[in-house]
Amino acid sequence: MEKITDAVMAEKPRYAILDGLRGVAAVIVVAFHLFEVYTQSPADQILNHGYLAVDFFFVLSGFVIGYAYDNRWGRMSTWDFFKRRLVRLHPMVIMGSAIGALLFYFAESERYTLIEQTAWWQVLLLFLLACTMLPAIPRWDIRGWQETNPLNSPTWSLMWEYLANLLYAVFVRRFSKVALSCFVLFAAFLTLDLTLNLDVFGLLANRDMAAAHTVIGGWSITAEQCYIGIVRLLYPFFGGLLLFRIGKLITVRAGFWWCSLLIVVALVMPHIGGETANWQNGAYNAFCILLLFPIIVAMGAGSQVRGKRSVTVCNYLGEISYPLYITHYPFVYLQSSWVTLHPDAPLSTQIFVGVSTFVLAVGVAHACLKLYDLPVRQWLKEKFLVKK
Repeated sequence: MEKITDAVMAEKPRYAILDGLRGVAAVIVVAFHLFEVYTQSPADQILNHGYLAVDFFFVLSGFVIGYAYDNRWGRMSTWDFFKRRLVRLHPMVIMGSAIGALLFYFAESERYTLIEQTAWWQVLLLFLLACTMLPAIPRWDIRGWQETNPLNSPTWSLMWEYLANLLYAVFVRRFSKVALSCFVLFAAFLTLDLTLNLDVFGLLANRDMAAAHTVIGGWSITAEQCYIGIVRLLYPFFGGLLLFRIGKLITVRAGFWWCSLLIVVALVMPHIGGETANWQNGAYNAFCILLLFPIIVAMGAGSQVRGKRSVTVCNYLGEISYPLYITHYPFVYLQSSWVTLHPDAPLSTQIFVGVSTFVLAVGVAHACLKLYDLPVRQWLKEKFLVKK
C-alpha cells in the first residue's frame, strides 16, 4: 500500500498533553450537562462556566489543524483534506445521532414538548439529515428546543467545526501571518461584542437575558443563534491556528497536571458579578477565550508528558474525549426527563441517577471507541485515504 501522496502524509506525532486536556474538558462537559437540569438559569449552574469547554475545543482544533496540515499543502489537495477530516470526525457523528434516534421516545416528558407528537418516520428523516451534518431548521424541530440536531444536541458544535475546516482549506490556509493576525483581531472584536453584550450589529436584541454576558448559544438556525455560533468559532479556532504559526510555546514541569488544573478552575468558576454587575461575567468569558485558553494550549503544546501514569492518562483521555462528547447527550435527555417526571425523588436517588448516567455515558463512549470508531476509521483510511 502506498500513501495517497508520499511519506509526508504519514500521521505526525501527537501532542499528548493537548489530547489529555481535550478529555478533561469533555468529562466536565458531561458533568455540566447532568447538573444543568437542576438549575433555573445560567447564573445558577453548579459547574457554571462548563459551556466554555466548546470554545476551548475550538482553540485546540485550530492549533492541531495547523500542526497537522499547514505543511502538507502542495502535496495534498483540498479534497484529500476534506476526506481526512470526514474520516476522523464523521463516523461518530453518525453514531451519536443513531443513539439519539434509538432513545428518542424514552425521553418523553413535559420537558420535551414535541416528542409525543412526533411520528417514527419523522425521527428517521431527522436521523438521515443528521448524518449529512446539515442543520434542522426550527420548523423541523421534533423535541421542542430548536436544536440543529434534535436527536443529539452537541453536534451543533461539530457543524461549526466543519465550517471552520472549510474556511481553512479554501481560504485561510493561504493567509500570511499578518493577514491571519488581522482576521483574528477582528474575530476578537466579535468576541467582545458577544461577551460584553455590546450588540454592535443589532443581532442580540432578542437574546435571553439569562444568557447575556456569556457565549451560550449557537445550536439553532436563527439569525441570533447563527451569529453566536460563528463568533464562538472564529477567534478560538483561528486564534489557535495563529498560535501554531507563531510558534511561541510555554514549557512547564508537570505540564499536563498544571494545564488540567487551569482548565478545571476556568470551567467550574461560579457566575461572576450577579444581576447588578453581570458585565463582569462577560469580561470573564472574554478573558478565558481571548487569553487563558490560548495560554493553556501554548503550555500544553510546549511541555512534555513524563511518567508512565501521566502518559497512560493522557492517551486514554485523548482517545475517549470525542466519543464521550458526541454520544453522551442522548443519556442526558433521559436523565433530565427522569428528573422532570420525579420532582420529589430524594437527594440520594437523584445522586444515584446522575452518577449512573455519567458511568453509562463513559461506558458507551468507551465501547463506541473500541468497537466502532477505531475499526471504522481504519477501514475508511484503507478504503479512501490510500491507494494500491
